[in-house]
Amino acid sequence: MSGTTGSGQATWHNPKLRYQERLAEGGGQMAQREPTLSDVAALAGVSVTTVSRVLNSRGYLSAEIKGRVDEAIRALNYRPNQIARSLLGQRTRMIGVIMPTTALPFFGQVTAEIENDLATRGYRTLSCNSFGRADREREYLQLLAGNRVDGIISGAHNHSIPEYATLRLPIVTVDRELSPSIQNVRAANEEGGRMATRLLLERGSHRPMLLTSTSSPLNRREAGYRSVLGDAGIEPLVATVEFHTPEPARTSQIFAALDAAREIDGVFATDDLAAATALEWARQRGVRVPDDVRVVGFDGTEAIRRALPGLSTIQQPIRDICRRAVEHLVSQIEAASSDEEPLAVAAEELPVTLIEGWTTGGCRAPDETKEGGGPLPAHPLPQ
Repeated sequence: MSGTTGSGQATWHNPKLRYQERLAEGGGQMAQREPTLSDVAALAGVSVTTVSRVLNSRGYLSAEIKGRVDEAIRALNYRPNQIARSLLGQRTRMIGVIMPTTALPFFGQVTAEIENDLATRGYRTLSCNSFGRADREREYLQLLAGNRVDGIISGAHNHSIPEYATLRLPIVTVDRELSPSIQNVRAANEEGGRMATRLLLERGSHRPMLLTSTSSPLNRREAGYRSVLGDAGIEPLVATVEFHTPEPARTSQIFAALDAAREIDGVFATDDLAAATALEWARQRGVRVPDDVRVVGFDGTEAIRRALPGLSTIQQPIRDICRRAVEHLVSQIEAASSDEEPLAVAAEELPVTLIEGWTTGGCRAPDETKEGGGPLPAHPLPQ
């Protein structure tokens, strides 16, 4: 397209006229999509690199060139694409957050706390739910890296994802540690396991059962449980039901595990939803809590504390965990931007709190004959 009109006037001095000419040539198609960096460059009569330099205030540019680009931007109502700007070394101010599923109270609250803390620092989040699937987690890692996020916070529990170690991005994990080379922030899980198990023994349990998601040396809550029982000379009894098992299958599996257990008089559930299901199992089977079986959970999320205020639980400092995770990630991002040496990685453990309720005998159990009494089921449950 010519740079002049029939009257000899340079069309870049009249961006709207140049825009109308391009619309006529393109059959009006430009009006049906978002204008791009290339559209601005063509309208201003400059290169894409020059437009990028104007947008990012880089290098010397004459007032005339800047003016032509600014006028083209206004004529097209162009909005700079954050991802495109990241290709030029700019931050996107977007953070990827990967969790097993935000449908579970713990991961839902963690995601909300992280998003809120990041927002106060001017960052936006892209939330991803892996549902415990390693293949989906890998896809999300590729997606986030491809979208040039500034960093990733992961609470996923898959340990067979080598991509975490090879990504050239600031990464922080919460809850489970994925790699010694990745900064991790978590609660004192092993000590929490000890506290929960000691509570059951102190309240009269002689055969406490552990109800957990997976049994392995990486499960530090299980390690705490086994440690206390080992000191007491009691044989451990462990039942596993994956926390991302969909309902009603998860509830059915927990019921089956409890039915199969012989002579248990205590349950330490490593998440509060499993503890709530154990309470409903006891109600349906006519097992008295805390007289026959004592129940203690783990997490102490706001949602479960409202629904089951009498549940004994080990409460994680969720807000502090998320705050520290964000602080570590932002520090990594700033260090990378300034070419500073990254700080040494060391896992950070925050203390947990024992909250005792009626499910271990810490106070009087609610009267189920009264409206609103008794434990509330977390899901429609099998009879």
